[in-house]
Amino acid sequence: MIVVATEDFELYHGVVGELRDRGVTFTTVQPGDDLPDCEVVVAGPDDEVDAEVPVVRGDADDPRRAVEEALTLLRGESGRTVVGIDPGERPGIAVLVGDTVTAAFHVPVEGAAETVREEIAGAPDPLVRIGDGARLQGAKLVDALDDVPVELVDETGTTPYLGTGARGMGDVLAAVNIARLEGERIESRDVEPTPGEIQAIKNRSRERSEDGRTIDAALARRVAVGELTIEEALSAHRGDGDADGEE
Repeated sequence: MIVVATEDFELYHGVVGELRDRGVTFTTVQPGDDLPDCEVVVAGPDDEVDAEVPVVRGDADDPRRAVEEALTLLRGESGRTVVGIDPGERPGIAVLVGDTVTAAFHVPVEGAAETVREEIAGAPDPLVRIGDGARLQGAKLVDALDDVPVELVDETGTTPYLGTGARGMGDVLAAVNIARLEGERIESRDVEPTPGEIQAIKNRSRERSEDGRTIDAALARRVAVGELTIEEALSAHRGDGDADGEE
Protein backbone atom coordinates (compact mmCIF):
# COMPACT_ATOMS: atom_id res chain seq x y z
CA MET A 1 0.00 0.00 0.00
CA ILE A 2 1.06 3.61 -0.61
CA VAL A 3 0.79 6.28 2.10
CA VAL A 4 0.54 9.96 1.18
CA ALA A 5 1.99 12.12 3.98
CA THR A 6 2.31 15.79 3.07
CA GLU A 7 1.19 19.21 4.18
CA ASP A 8 1.62 20.53 0.64
CA PHE A 9 -1.98 21.10 -0.48
CA GLU A 10 -1.25 21.07 -4.22
CA LEU A 11 1.00 18.01 -4.04
CA TYR A 12 -1.59 16.17 -1.92
CA HIS A 13 -4.42 16.71 -4.39
CA GLY A 14 -2.22 15.99 -7.39
CA VAL A 15 -0.92 12.70 -6.00
CA VAL A 16 -4.30 11.58 -4.65
CA GLY A 17 -5.92 12.34 -8.01
CA GLU A 18 -3.29 10.34 -9.88
CA LEU A 19 -3.66 7.39 -7.51
CA ARG A 20 -7.45 7.40 -7.78
CA ASP A 21 -7.29 7.57 -11.57
CA ARG A 22 -5.11 4.45 -11.57
CA GLY A 23 -7.20 2.53 -9.04
CA VAL A 24 -4.31 2.23 -6.58
CA THR A 25 -4.95 1.40 -2.92
CA PHE A 26 -3.61 4.16 -0.67
CA THR A 27 -4.23 6.04 2.54
CA THR A 28 -3.25 9.45 3.88
CA VAL A 29 -1.74 10.64 7.15
CA GLN A 30 -0.29 13.85 8.51
CA PRO A 31 3.52 14.12 8.44
CA GLY A 32 4.84 12.99 11.83
CA ASP A 33 1.92 10.64 12.52
CA ASP A 34 2.51 6.93 12.98
CA LEU A 35 2.49 5.15 9.65
CA PRO A 36 0.24 2.17 8.95
CA ASP A 37 1.66 -0.95 7.31
CA CYS A 38 2.82 0.19 3.87
CA GLU A 39 5.48 -0.29 1.24
CA VAL A 40 6.02 3.30 0.04
CA VAL A 41 5.44 6.82 1.38
CA VAL A 42 4.90 9.87 -0.84
CA ALA A 43 5.79 13.16 0.83
CA GLY A 44 6.76 16.70 -0.06
CA PRO A 45 10.37 17.92 -0.07
CA ASP A 46 9.97 19.61 3.34
CA ASP A 47 7.70 17.09 5.10
CA GLU A 48 9.19 15.29 8.10
CA VAL A 49 8.57 11.56 7.71
CA ASP A 50 10.06 8.84 9.90
CA ALA A 51 9.71 5.69 7.83
CA GLU A 52 11.47 2.37 7.46
CA VAL A 53 10.15 2.07 3.90
CA PRO A 54 11.18 4.10 0.83
CA VAL A 55 10.01 7.72 0.80
CA VAL A 56 9.34 9.38 -2.55
CA ARG A 57 9.72 13.16 -2.44
CA GLY A 58 7.17 14.63 -4.78
CA ASP A 59 6.92 17.95 -6.62
CA ALA A 60 3.58 19.76 -6.72
CA ASP A 61 4.27 20.73 -10.33
CA ASP A 62 4.70 17.11 -11.39
CA PRO A 63 2.73 14.75 -9.11
CA ARG A 64 2.54 12.08 -11.83
CA ARG A 65 6.27 11.47 -11.67
CA ALA A 66 6.10 10.90 -7.90
CA VAL A 67 3.25 8.43 -8.36
CA GLU A 68 5.11 6.55 -11.08
CA GLU A 69 8.21 6.30 -8.88
CA ALA A 70 6.08 5.06 -5.98
CA LEU A 71 4.37 2.47 -8.17
CA THR A 72 7.72 1.26 -9.47
CA LEU A 73 8.90 0.73 -5.88
CA LEU A 74 5.59 -0.87 -4.91
CA ARG A 75 5.77 -3.41 -7.71
CA GLY A 76 9.42 -4.13 -7.09
CA GLU A 77 10.25 -3.34 -10.71
CA SER A 78 13.88 -2.86 -11.62
CA GLY A 79 13.23 -2.65 -15.34
CA ARG A 80 14.79 -0.11 -17.63
CA THR A 81 12.89 2.96 -18.80
CA VAL A 82 12.22 2.44 -22.51
CA VAL A 83 10.42 4.93 -24.75
CA GLY A 84 8.81 3.66 -27.94
CA ILE A 85 8.04 6.08 -30.78
CA ASP A 86 5.83 5.46 -33.80
CA PRO A 87 7.11 8.32 -36.00
CA GLY A 88 4.96 10.54 -38.18
CA GLU A 89 3.51 14.05 -38.25
CA ARG A 90 1.92 13.24 -34.86
CA PRO A 91 4.09 10.50 -33.34
CA GLY A 92 2.72 8.03 -30.85
CA ILE A 93 4.96 7.88 -27.77
CA ALA A 94 4.82 5.21 -25.05
CA VAL A 95 6.93 5.12 -21.88
CA LEU A 96 7.57 1.72 -20.31
CA VAL A 97 9.27 0.87 -17.03
CA GLY A 98 9.94 -2.81 -17.14
CA ASP A 99 6.88 -4.20 -18.89
CA THR A 100 4.49 -1.60 -17.49
CA VAL A 101 3.27 1.33 -19.60
CA THR A 102 3.61 4.39 -17.34
CA ALA A 103 2.73 7.15 -19.83
CA ALA A 104 1.54 7.65 -23.40
CA PHE A 105 1.37 10.66 -25.72
CA HIS A 106 0.19 11.65 -29.19
CA VAL A 107 1.88 14.96 -30.01
CA PRO A 108 2.97 17.03 -33.02
CA VAL A 109 6.39 15.99 -34.27
CA GLU A 110 7.83 19.39 -33.32
CA GLY A 111 7.26 18.65 -29.63
CA ALA A 112 8.08 14.94 -29.62
CA ALA A 113 11.76 15.18 -28.66
CA GLU A 114 10.99 17.53 -25.76
CA THR A 115 8.28 15.16 -24.54
CA VAL A 116 10.72 12.25 -24.59
CA ARG A 117 13.36 14.23 -22.71
CA GLU A 118 10.88 15.18 -20.00
CA GLU A 119 9.87 11.54 -19.55
CA ILE A 120 13.41 10.14 -19.30
CA ALA A 121 14.76 12.90 -17.05
CA GLY A 122 16.25 11.24 -14.00
CA ALA A 123 16.04 7.69 -15.39
CA PRO A 124 19.37 5.92 -14.75
CA ASP A 125 19.75 4.20 -18.13
CA PRO A 126 16.96 5.20 -20.55
CA LEU A 127 16.57 3.81 -24.06
CA VAL A 128 14.55 5.17 -26.98
CA ARG A 129 13.25 2.86 -29.72
CA ILE A 130 11.97 4.44 -32.93
CA GLY A 131 10.04 2.65 -35.66
CA ASP A 132 11.65 2.60 -39.10
CA GLY A 133 8.58 4.02 -40.88
CA ALA A 134 7.99 7.74 -41.65
CA ARG A 135 11.69 8.03 -42.47
CA LEU A 136 11.96 11.82 -42.58
CA GLN A 137 10.23 12.44 -39.26
CA GLY A 138 12.09 9.53 -37.70
CA ALA A 139 15.44 10.90 -38.85
CA LYS A 140 14.66 14.30 -37.31
CA LEU A 141 13.83 12.66 -34.00
CA VAL A 142 17.07 10.64 -34.04
CA ASP A 143 19.03 13.86 -34.63
CA ALA A 144 17.11 15.70 -31.89
CA LEU A 145 17.89 12.91 -29.40
CA ASP A 146 21.58 12.75 -30.23
CA ASP A 147 22.65 12.38 -26.59
CA VAL A 148 20.23 9.54 -25.82
CA PRO A 149 20.72 5.85 -26.73
CA VAL A 150 18.44 5.18 -29.72
CA GLU A 151 17.54 1.95 -31.49
CA LEU A 152 15.86 1.72 -34.89
CA VAL A 153 13.13 -0.94 -34.83
CA ASP A 154 11.43 -2.81 -37.66
CA GLU A 155 7.85 -1.64 -37.08
CA THR A 156 6.24 -4.18 -39.38
CA GLY A 157 3.09 -5.48 -37.70
CA THR A 158 3.29 -3.14 -34.69
CA THR A 159 0.03 -1.29 -35.45
CA PRO A 160 -2.84 -3.40 -34.05
CA TYR A 161 -6.33 -3.81 -35.40
CA LEU A 162 -8.53 -1.09 -33.94
CA GLY A 163 -12.09 -2.01 -33.05
CA THR A 164 -15.06 0.29 -32.60
CA GLY A 165 -14.30 3.30 -30.41
CA ALA A 166 -10.52 2.92 -30.61
CA ARG A 167 -9.93 5.40 -33.43
CA GLY A 168 -6.83 7.51 -32.88
CA MET A 169 -5.16 4.99 -30.57
CA GLY A 170 -3.23 3.15 -33.28
CA ASP A 171 -0.06 5.28 -33.13
CA VAL A 172 0.17 5.03 -29.34
CA LEU A 173 -0.43 1.27 -29.29
CA ALA A 174 2.15 0.85 -32.05
CA ALA A 175 4.60 2.83 -29.89
CA VAL A 176 4.01 0.37 -27.03
CA ASN A 177 4.83 -2.55 -29.33
CA ILE A 178 7.88 -0.74 -30.72
CA ALA A 179 9.19 -0.17 -27.18
CA ARG A 180 9.08 -3.94 -26.59
CA LEU A 181 11.11 -4.87 -29.69
CA GLU A 182 14.89 -4.93 -29.88
CA GLY A 183 16.36 -2.81 -32.65
CA GLU A 184 19.66 -1.66 -34.11
CA ARG A 185 21.60 0.98 -32.21
CA ILE A 186 22.03 4.12 -34.34
CA GLU A 187 23.44 7.60 -33.88
CA SER A 188 21.99 9.19 -37.01
CA ARG A 189 19.80 8.33 -39.94
CA ASP A 190 20.66 9.77 -43.33
CA VAL A 191 17.55 9.86 -45.49
CA GLU A 192 17.26 11.09 -49.05
CA PRO A 193 13.68 12.23 -49.70
CA THR A 194 11.80 10.21 -52.31
CA PRO A 195 10.12 11.90 -55.29
CA GLY A 196 6.76 11.23 -53.64
CA GLU A 197 7.86 12.94 -50.42
CA ILE A 198 9.17 15.93 -52.38
CA GLN A 199 5.85 16.22 -54.21
CA ALA A 200 3.90 15.97 -50.98
CA ILE A 201 5.85 18.90 -49.53
CA LYS A 202 5.28 20.93 -52.70
CA ASN A 203 1.57 20.22 -52.46
CA ARG A 204 1.57 21.26 -48.81
CA SER A 205 3.34 24.53 -49.69
CA ARG A 206 0.60 25.34 -52.20
CA GLU A 207 -2.07 24.65 -49.56
CA ARG A 208 -0.36 26.94 -47.04
CA SER A 209 0.43 29.74 -49.45
CA GLU A 210 -2.04 32.63 -49.57
CA ASP A 211 -1.43 33.09 -53.30
CA GLY A 212 -1.42 29.42 -54.33
CA ARG A 213 2.35 29.42 -54.73
CA THR A 214 4.19 26.09 -55.03
CA ILE A 215 7.84 25.90 -54.00
CA ASP A 216 10.28 24.22 -56.34
CA ALA A 217 11.84 20.79 -55.84
CA ALA A 218 15.12 22.17 -54.48
CA LEU A 219 13.37 24.09 -51.73
CA ALA A 220 11.06 21.15 -51.05
CA ARG A 221 14.10 18.92 -50.49
CA ARG A 222 15.52 21.41 -47.97
CA VAL A 223 12.20 21.29 -46.14
CA ALA A 224 12.26 17.49 -46.19
CA VAL A 225 15.71 17.26 -44.59
CA GLY A 226 14.84 19.89 -41.98
CA GLU A 227 16.90 22.80 -43.27
CA LEU A 228 13.82 24.99 -43.80
CA THR A 229 10.24 25.15 -42.67
CA ILE A 230 7.56 25.40 -45.35
CA GLU A 231 7.00 29.03 -44.39
CA GLU A 232 10.72 29.79 -44.80
CA ALA A 233 10.77 27.98 -48.14
CA LEU A 234 7.76 30.00 -49.35
CA SER A 235 9.49 33.21 -48.29
CA ALA A 236 12.64 32.19 -50.15
CA HIS A 237 10.58 31.31 -53.22
CA ARG A 238 8.91 34.73 -53.22
CA GLY A 239 12.37 36.28 -53.12
CA ASP A 240 13.21 34.42 -56.34
CA GLY A 241 10.40 36.26 -58.07
CA ASP A 242 9.12 33.03 -59.56
CA ALA A 243 5.46 32.67 -58.62
CA ASP A 244 4.91 29.42 -60.45
CA GLY A 245 7.88 27.45 -59.23
CA GLU A 246 8.81 24.01 -60.57
CA GLU A 247 5.83 21.65 -60.95
